[in-house]
Amino acid sequence: MDAKIHAEMRKTIAQFAFSGELQECIPFGSGHINDTYRLTFQEENGPGRYILQKMNKEVFRKPAELMENICGVTTWLRRKIREDGGDEKRETLNVVPAVDGRPYYIDSDGEYWRVFYFITDAVSYDHVRDDRDFYESAVAFGHFQRLLADYPAETLHETIEKFHDTVDRLAKFDAAVRADVCGRAASVAEEIRFVQERRDLAHVLCDMQAAGELPLRVTHNDTKLNNILIDNRSGRAICVIDLDTVMPGLSVNDFGDSIRFGASTAEEDERDLTKVKLDLHLYEVYVKGFIEGCAGALTDRELEMLPMGAVLMTFECGMRFLTDHLEGDHYFKIHREGHNLDRARTQFRLVREMEQNMPQMRAIVENYR
Repeated sequence: MDAKIHAEMRKTIAQFAFSGELQECIPFGSGHINDTYRLTFQEENGPGRYILQKMNKEVFRKPAELMENICGVTTWLRRKIREDGGDEKRETLNVVPAVDGRPYYIDSDGEYWRVFYFITDAVSYDHVRDDRDFYESAVAFGHFQRLLADYPAETLHETIEKFHDTVDRLAKFDAAVRADVCGRAASVAEEIRFVQERRDLAHVLCDMQAAGELPLRVTHNDTKLNNILIDNRSGRAICVIDLDTVMPGLSVNDFGDSIRFGASTAEEDERDLTKVKLDLHLYEVYVKGFIEGCAGALTDRELEMLPMGAVLMTFECGMRFLTDHLEGDHYFKIHREGHNLDRARTQFRLVREMEQNMPQMRAIVENYR
């Protein structure tokens, strides 16, 4: 980084309760939302490492509320981990406070910064390398549900309003079709029809939650493999990271998004739809790990609806991609013409796969309950 940026960064770093002398500040990770840096300090007992992030206010409009969620959840997790005889420094995120005691610092431009202790000797992966990685991520996200099963989810803020409200997503899709601001609706009539034929699907989980059939939970809402740290020595998942979207939600949605992402045989933007299949073997690997990790924390009704969570999250995601395509690609980053349409088509193909394999998906869940 150049001298000016370096000076500004040092000013920001000085606002946090570090000890020792700053040795290094380098960009870190593959995330696309926040600006992330790894800091190294020379401390009394050797090098100390930390993660410094500038939070994205365009995505997260209320950073103070977001950090209130993270502090509440991680404080709870540390207590539970201690009770289980675990290592609270490695098994959850730990916030480094600013010098004024707050869990963030606001700079002169109104940008919010935060710091976490860096968890050493662990790695995250962007793609499933083998069954064990996927299984370990499932155990970790299931364990996350178990540890937070008694947390008062209703006290958390919605960091992104109506994030998994599929009925609201459907209303936004309908509005995009009606407006047709880019004149694209006619060229995607088949995809629009796919959504219209499944309008009732959008209501299933929302209606069950409203009726009290599915309990409100603390949910992660971004349950991809790269939000799990895997220990370098043991190969075991040790920590759930990226807690920005932790908020009230449904456990079946967290499960479903993992399946959408990890049990597909193709990339999210694959153009050749013949390559898009539901890998039932990977689905079973994840079901086994997730239910083991939950260790009885979920209700019978939640377990029963796990396969529907996979369908709903995939359908919702495809609908969001198609909505963005109709509106001019203003939300999801695109790298080619029609990129969001390609993404929508892969999701809809995966929905069909799940619909066709629903009996097997349910049988697999029953086998591990």
